Amino acid sequence: MKKNNILIMISAAALLSSCGIYNKYERPEVNTTGLVRDVASATDTLAVTDTTSFGNLPWRSVFTDPQLQSIIEKGLANNTDMLNAALNVKMVEAQLTAAKLAFVPSFTFSPQGTISSWDGSKATKTYSLPINASWSIDLFGNLLNQKRSAQMALLATKDYQLVVKTNLIANIANMYYTLMMLDKQLEIVDNMTGLTKDTWDMMKLQKELGNTKETSVQSAEANYYSVLAQAADLKRQIRETENSLSLLIGQQAQTIGRGKLDNQSLPSEFSTGIGIQMLNNRPDVHYAEMTLAQCFYDVQTARSKFYPNITISASGAFTNSSGAGIVNPGKWLLSAVGSLVQPIFMNGQLVAGLKVAKAQQEQAYNTWQNAVLSAGSEVSNALVLYNSSDEKSKLEQKQIESLTKNVEYTKDLFAMGNSTYLEVISAQQSLLNAELAKVQDDFYKMQAVVNLYYALGGGRY
Repeated sequence: MKKNNILIMISAAALLSSCGIYNKYERPEVNTTGLVRDVASATDTLAVTDTTSFGNLPWRSVFTDPQLQSIIEKGLANNTDMLNAALNVKMVEAQLTAAKLAFVPSFTFSPQGTISSWDGSKATKTYSLPINASWSIDLFGNLLNQKRSAQMALLATKDYQLVVKTNLIANIANMYYTLMMLDKQLEIVDNMTGLTKDTWDMMKLQKELGNTKETSVQSAEANYYSVLAQAADLKRQIRETENSLSLLIGQQAQTIGRGKLDNQSLPSEFSTGIGIQMLNNRPDVHYAEMTLAQCFYDVQTARSKFYPNITISASGAFTNSSGAGIVNPGKWLLSAVGSLVQPIFMNGQLVAGLKVAKAQQEQAYNTWQNAVLSAGSEVSNALVLYNSSDEKSKLEQKQIESLTKNVEYTKDLFAMGNSTYLEVISAQQSLLNAELAKVQDDFYKMQAVVNLYYALGGGRY
């Protein structure tokens, strides 16, 4: 008889295992070969073998400007999205606690008393002090899979918190560097304002001497006011960027203290790490995978609902009502009941629930795969932005040196009557555009560093 019972238990365990309701989540196969494009090679794939990723550096080691560090710390403490993300973690932690406590019997205490009198006779008093207990036996993994799903939900929520943090650090850094770029451009425009004013004055003098016409004076004047308009537009952009950054760090719109663009020092050597390491570093990629794991356990939960639900209920009451009469003092009344509920036909709800859970798991898998590809694409974009901006900045520096000489030579030639006013104005405008373009490309290099750090999952420490 004992052998038969053992065989029955082994057979039942094997059956449950084959149904998969106790299986644990395992990461699906994902090919990370060539996830990042080589910015120079024609093969389009980057064979990365290093294991120390640029994204593993603490954000303070990347963004070393003390004023920027202070702004980032303020943003991490006051940003609304950061505060809400922390509250989301607390809510999911509470849900996980509830899922764990589902394994423990539930208890209720519901005292009651009755006073009754029949046709004016002496009142009778009955009372009952019952304690009821109920315990669901998780033989088919329903509660277990719900708990595991809640655990994955907590991990996903913490990953989302890291997504918010990383994104916040990147946005603050980009806005900070944007302000310094605008400051530098405004400085260049202000310098050009003085130069164009000198040209205007020179044109007026040449007209008085009879060496040029009124049209040259008007063109020089228009060029001067055009540069002033550029300065006004840059001032507007600075104010708007300061307002946006103030909002991002949770303070009233105000002036943002900052350093100089020329004094910034950012890394110039990068390592992206191996592809599988990127999957673990990127909080949004890991978030997508934890969502997939949660859906996996939701499917297991939907499967377990096809099996019986076994519940043991017990109650104990101290009462003076025996049903047939009243006894004083009261006595203990104890009872226990076991029940088994096997779903047979529920209007297709269980089948539909399993189909929905499977479809949601497939959606989560697709989302995770897309997150992996997006991560590689963002790293590739950041690398090519850095390299192209660096190359353009070097070429623009040579262009500026040439145009600076051209402006000087053209003015000298005009003074000697060997050049036209249009050549002078054109040379000044070309120099201004080249200087502004170089500043913008220097900013793009800095932005590429920020983007790469974000794309590699940095900013967590």
